[in-house]
Amino acid sequence: MSDFSTFHMSPDVFREQGKAVIEMIARYMETVETYPVMSAVRPGEIRAALPDHAPVTGESFDAILADIAPIIMPGITHWQSPNWFAYFSANTSGPSILGELLSAGLGVQGMLWQTSPACTELETHVLDWLVEMLDLPRHFLSSGRGGGVIQDSASSATLCALLAAREQATSMASNRDGLRGGLIAYASSQAHSSVEKAVKVAGIGSAQLRTIDTDDAFAMDPDNLARTIRRDRDRGLTPFFVSATVGTTSSNAIDPLERIGEICRREKLWLHVDAAMSGTAALCPEFRYIHKGLESADSYCFNPHKWMFTNFDCDCFYVADRAALINSLSLLPEYLRNRATESGAVIDYRDWHVPLGRRFRALKLWFVIRYYGIAGLQYHVRRHVELTRMLVRMIEADGRFVIAAPVPLNLVCFYHKAGDAFTRELMERVNSTGKVYMTHTKLGDRFVMRICVAQSMTEERHVLGAWELIRRTAGEMESP
Repeated sequence: MSDFSTFHMSPDVFREQGKAVIEMIARYMETVETYPVMSAVRPGEIRAALPDHAPVTGESFDAILADIAPIIMPGITHWQSPNWFAYFSANTSGPSILGELLSAGLGVQGMLWQTSPACTELETHVLDWLVEMLDLPRHFLSSGRGGGVIQDSASSATLCALLAAREQATSMASNRDGLRGGLIAYASSQAHSSVEKAVKVAGIGSAQLRTIDTDDAFAMDPDNLARTIRRDRDRGLTPFFVSATVGTTSSNAIDPLERIGEICRREKLWLHVDAAMSGTAALCPEFRYIHKGLESADSYCFNPHKWMFTNFDCDCFYVADRAALINSLSLLPEYLRNRATESGAVIDYRDWHVPLGRRFRALKLWFVIRYYGIAGLQYHVRRHVELTRMLVRMIEADGRFVIAAPVPLNLVCFYHKAGDAFTRELMERVNSTGKVYMTHTKLGDRFVMRICVAQSMTEERHVLGAWELIRRTAGEMESP
């Protein structure tokens, strides 16, 4: 066998093998729904198929590709299957994949404007586009005091918002002198676990995060929030941060932003709004009610990688006052100093998040928006909502199931009237077929199944097939 270890891949070989990889991806897109959605491998099975030690001499690329089917594919849970109804989707699309490929080929490290001006300026421009596309408050535009940046995920966006809020509340004393106790953050009991992780990472501590009860629709109760803030102030503590959610992970509940915003303005607290999956719905004017009250937000994020056909990772994070964020995170060692930065005429996104280095994520988002256009994106969002409403009607008509929470967009939570144990076993039996994959949550004390309709390639026949499988399996379990 030839020794490849001393040779870089030539452009000619790259061109040839690149075609093979593109063909492999295209074939996967054509056949993905034929695979069992959830991987059935046992723990350690993939590692057992791999050599114990790395190769001393290089291998041909043909040999590398030949191992994908027998070793890697059995261990893939197929998030791109049109029969994926679990969690929230992490969907992709052809233009997004090609944008990611080009980004990898360019190999940009966009930490500073100077290190690749196009990386920075395209990102600023595309995020300004999205302010208009989603009809977000104009204070998130870069032409004012605010602006947007692409983070890896909503978890990172929440952390950055919390850090900025912390420094604003302490007049930058935490960065300068270290964190002192007494700062209190708030989120609903249905908020994503990333809020608790953020308070841990930021040095606030889980004990300083107040969990606010929800109403009957599983949205934050603003009266409870106000009472909790008042009680903390009476104890001599310092409330500083509220995280509200547009589309909770468990049930897609939408927190009442208007009333929460009024409380935050009155109490002078930072309001962060996490719309990770559901924010994409605001592409359609009829769904923009989900953002009612957003004008009070100090920061906001949503994930195009969940419902806007842009592959993971891509979170759009906005702040109303970028100075608050930059002042919290900025460091400028000598080796990063340059004339463009010192002129104040450019954005250096290294100051907008925790990592110094950053990829050219804006390229894939730009490809997606230009390929589909606003109308194309709206079509797919509306279609997913229509399919969800169709599913709701079928569940309600069946009589054996109960819808467990309101269904504002594209997530249905439901359970079988026979109870939690029956519902759990039903879900596990359905998933074990490999034909669909759905996940669960608990609402109140009840075990419920979740079906989220957001995968790029999901069509009516896939939703109908999933429901027929659930209905038929339930019938088999009910039979003596």
